This record gives sequence, C-alpha cells and structure tokens, in this order.
Amino acid sequence: MLKRIAPDQLRLGMYVQEIPGPWMNHPFWRGSFKLEKYEDLKTLRSAKIDEILIDTTKGRDIIVEDASNPAVDTSAAATPAPEPEAEAAKPRQAKISVQVGAEQERVQAARVLTSSKKAIMTMFNETRMGKALDVRQAMPVVQEITASVTRNRGALISLARLKTSDDYTYMHSVAVCALMIALGHQLGLSPEETRQAGLAGLLHDIGKMAVPADILNKPGKLTDDEFTSIKKHAQAGHAILRGVDGIGDAALDVSLHHHEKIDGSGYPFNLKGNQISLMAKMGAVCDVYDAITSNRPYKPGWEPGHSIKRMANNQGHFEETVLEAFIKSVGIFPTGSCVLMHSGKIGIVIDQHPGSLLTPKVKVFFSATTMSMLPIEIIDLATTRCGDKIASYADPSKMPNLPNLETIWASSGLN
Repeated sequence: MLKRIAPDQLRLGMYVQEIPGPWMNHPFWRGSFKLEKYEDLKTLRSAKIDEILIDTTKGRDIIVEDASNPAVDTSAAATPAPEPEAEAAKPRQAKISVQVGAEQERVQAARVLTSSKKAIMTMFNETRMGKALDVRQAMPVVQEITASVTRNRGALISLARLKTSDDYTYMHSVAVCALMIALGHQLGLSPEETRQAGLAGLLHDIGKMAVPADILNKPGKLTDDEFTSIKKHAQAGHAILRGVDGIGDAALDVSLHHHEKIDGSGYPFNLKGNQISLMAKMGAVCDVYDAITSNRPYKPGWEPGHSIKRMANNQGHFEETVLEAFIKSVGIFPTGSCVLMHSGKIGIVIDQHPGSLLTPKVKVFFSATTMSMLPIEIIDLATTRCGDKIASYADPSKMPNLPNLETIWASSGLN
C-alpha cells in the first residue's frame, strides 16, 4: 500500500517509493529504495521536501502514533537516538579526508598528470611492440596519483577530462586509476586494496595495445567488425597481464571484466550480479564515467553532473551500492560541472564540501539572464552567509555566448 508521509515520520526499514520534487532538492540518485542507513534517514528528515511516498508492502509501515498525530514525534525526530539496526546496516564506507582545496592542488595535479601520461605511454607502447610489462614501472604512478587524490579528490580527476584524441587511451587510464582510488577510499577498502584498485584502473585498457591503431583511433563510427575487434581488448589485456611478474588478482580481474554489466548484457562473458567481483564492478563504473565525460572525435563529452544522472538511470548496468559510493566520491555536482544558480548566474563547480554533496564551491562567471560575462566570483555554498544555491545543471550547448568551460576550469582563475 502506498502512503504519503511527512519526512519526520520516516523510520528505518521503510521502503521509499518516491521523493517528490526536483532531484536537486535531495542527494539521493535512486528514485526508490529501502531506508536502511541511519545517515540517509537523517538526510531525508532534513531535506527541503514536504512529503515522501512509502510502500508498506515492501517495508515498514508508519507507526500508530504517527498515523494519528503526525506531530507527536517531532522533537524525537529532530535528534533521534541511533537505532540498533542502523549500525549493522551501514556500508563499509569512509570519506576521503580533503587536505587542501582544489585550487591549491590543481598545479600539483597537472604535474602528476603530465608525468603519469608519459609513464603510461612508455609502458603501453612497449607492450604494443611486444616487450614484457614491468609492474614496477606502474607502481610509482599509482602512488603519485594516490597522493594527489588524497590531498584533493576533485582536482586531478577533473583535469584528466581535458584529453585530446591523440592521448585519449593514456589519459583515460590515468583518470580511471584516480577514480578507482577515490572509490576505494569511499568504500572503505584497506590501503593495499586501494593501491591494487588503482593499479587495476591504470592497466585496465592495456589490451587495446593489441587492437590495430587505425581502429582504436578511428574518428568516426565503428563498423560491426571493428567493434568486434575492439571488444577483444578485454581478453587481450588479461592475456598480457597474466604473464607479468608481481601483478595482482585485481588488475587481472578488472582488465577482463570491466565491461560486464549487472544485468548480463556486458562482455566478454555476459556475467551477471554476483558473478562479477567488487573490483570489476568498480572498474565498470569508473571506466564508463570517464569515457562519457571525455571529448572524442565522434562526440563531445557530457557534463559530469549530467553523466552522473544518466548513469544512475541506467538500471541494470551497475551495482547500486558501488554506483552510490561512486557518486559520493565525486559528488552529485562533480568538480568541473557547469551549474545554474537560483540567482541566474552560471558557474563551474571547483571544489567539494566534505560534509555535504549539495553544497560545493562554485566559480560563477556568466549571467543566464543577460547572456553576458560577469566578474568572476567564487562562492562557497556550505557557508551560512551564502544566499544562493544550485538550481540545476546548465547545458553549455544551449548558451552560445558561454566561454570555453575547459579553459576557465584549467586557468589560474581558480584562485
């Protein structure tokens, strides 16, 4: 039975069927889910929503006191004591400790990207020429990327989107490495597991070195035969890594299975659900996110925020808990997203707030009302004195006067 209730009537164990209103008013990427996490309960109770639709056939019903008097439990709802089942239901997740702001890390992240791209180009090109891969060449790259992501999770990841067609494969590998590390932190993996996740991300596409270069770098749409050739890179990568001394199981697994999907529609083996390992599920999410946010010769990249929403809507492709952790790791409005403020200003998200997915730091520079440039201003939505907030994602393609966002993000105008 469906019931509409006030947010303060929510209890753990209820099944949320629908959260009415704009998606931007709350940090939940799923439209329906069972309420099992105490932190989600607190977030829903404090969100700017008037009512929530629950399904009592799939979860706990409203308690009698709430049904007869919705206001009876208001004071308790404001500062609820932890319920015993809440702790058991919490996922093993931990937020990355942001040590510096994105504007501080940007210069160092650019250096890490340059050195990492050079190293991965050398490794991949040597592999294409038939030389054996030395995993010891890869570990310093993983360590540098880990250090940058730990200092600030958004700076390197957002800069890695600025790829060219010539360096896409190499920069994509670096970006997926960084995303895997950030996701590993969010999932609460151990330092060694996170390191192995990063290595797996760095080497996940090494099998593309076995694909003919004219197919790999083709600017137009692939033929069916060419796509079949591309799909062989997963097994080719596994074969390459299988003979490498010191390579871990994670890298082998992710290279072979990062294109598998939860519903069995992926490749090369059409694996489903629990047949796919956690590392491979992580690899699938990170690989797709970087691919769809990157400019390619045959299509422009999607905005990060739009990409997150599209991925959340692709039910059956990704493990829900992994995708949820990924969204928390990059933000609902990822660094580099173009957003429209309630004031009518357009801005780019330049940093995340560790305590809230909905209040990042935004650099505003354009007016959607007058369609003209504004003096650059950086606003921190997490501060109480900030009177503005994000209304929605902004579509740069619908604003011809908008300057190049990549130039703005990569420029020194961050400070």
